[in-house]
Amino acid sequence: MPETREHVYFVQGMHCAACELTVERRLLEVEGIIATDASTRKGQVLVEYEGKRPSVVALNRLFAQDGYVFCECPLETGAGERKDLLIAVAIALLVIAGFVALEKSGLSALLNVNAATSWPAFFLFGLLAGISSCAAFTGGLILSLSKQWAQTSSSEGALARFEPHILFNVGRLASYGLLGALLGALGSKLQLSPVFSFAIVVGVSFLMGALGLQMLGVKAFQRLSISMPKNLTRYIAQGARSSGRLVPLIVGALTIFLPCGFTITAQSVALLSANALTGGLILFLFALGTAPGLLAIGLSSATLLRNPRLSTQFSRVAGLVVLFFALSNVNAQLNAVGLPSLNDIHLGKPGIASAVADDLPPIVQGKQILSMEASAFGYQPKHLKVRAGIPVRWEIKDVGTSGCTNAIISELFEGQIDLTPGKTAVREFIPRRPGRFKFSCWMGMVTGTIEVVSS
Repeated sequence: MPETREHVYFVQGMHCAACELTVERRLLEVEGIIATDASTRKGQVLVEYEGKRPSVVALNRLFAQDGYVFCECPLETGAGERKDLLIAVAIALLVIAGFVALEKSGLSALLNVNAATSWPAFFLFGLLAGISSCAAFTGGLILSLSKQWAQTSSSEGALARFEPHILFNVGRLASYGLLGALLGALGSKLQLSPVFSFAIVVGVSFLMGALGLQMLGVKAFQRLSISMPKNLTRYIAQGARSSGRLVPLIVGALTIFLPCGFTITAQSVALLSANALTGGLILFLFALGTAPGLLAIGLSSATLLRNPRLSTQFSRVAGLVVLFFALSNVNAQLNAVGLPSLNDIHLGKPGIASAVADDLPPIVQGKQILSMEASAFGYQPKHLKVRAGIPVRWEIKDVGTSGCTNAIISELFEGQIDLTPGKTAVREFIPRRPGRFKFSCWMGMVTGTIEVVSS
């Protein structure tokens, strides 16, 4: 019986479980190689062979079209690698800048929905959500999981590669339709508490952050093994497709619990419809509207991850974008519950103002009158000042809100202030103590402050 030997090759360009499987299977086609064990974390592959050891030159020739480079010793990061990293950072910054610009554009003000809105409008409402808040949260989640799902179809055709993302949206559509029917049947308003929303969003965002760091190749997070175990990966890839289908289907269904201003608006309208069929159609059409944007994110990630020459760059770009979305989501939730956040950096320390300061509101019939306008662009003015211990009458004119901007929350009062386009909402409260207090939309994406000073 021929004697078997082992040898370790160092590999550049292997960065995910799908890459590991590709390298292992191609190596098994080489004459004399009987077993392989690739490791992304170590950047190497262990080869068990009989007879003559395969040369590095032969292996590099075999994998030339795939973008993998084999070497007998660890490959050091050179100028080319640093250049690629800088390019990835630049692309990620452009993507982030585009998203921020879209959020600031106020496009959501073009469409408002309520109980009297026709059903097709909810599809359009979903389209807006799919390129804004849903792209930030649900889309970020898809990006962070794309590498995990790529491992289930590493050697199959385009349909198999796209299948997890299609199933994700199928599960999402089903859960939204069912919940809409349930809400319509209930016929009374349901609202997630800020604390509950905070726990969900922060938990998912930390998971997204960890996966983002894993995509960037941070070794500490590679050791966390957030991806599926390799034995299970191989089992799925060898034909046990049912378990591979179930995961994205369930994940997509569970996104119904991810709070978002657009989603909560659609859920509230479904609830107020007081009809199971109408409520189900409202949320189904809304989810259907979000599908094109989310599918575009998922399918593009599946395509780019398949190309070894592009997959490394894509992983870096996606990892940076996912980290931005995770940080943005956590920061927004800190705003929503009134905790310190990055939004506070430019504010500085609260000033020591007196009750006769020019920027304090007038007192009419014993109440301080605050006036503000709210739109899809934000709040104007967004920094207000009142006296402590004196009742406040806050008048907020809605000049075109949509999504999460059509309701305001703050620790200065209980509940929320619901806004209706074209109308002025009023909330009265008494600020008990001096300090700076935040107010924001449901999700904390749009914020402002009320400074309470000693009277």
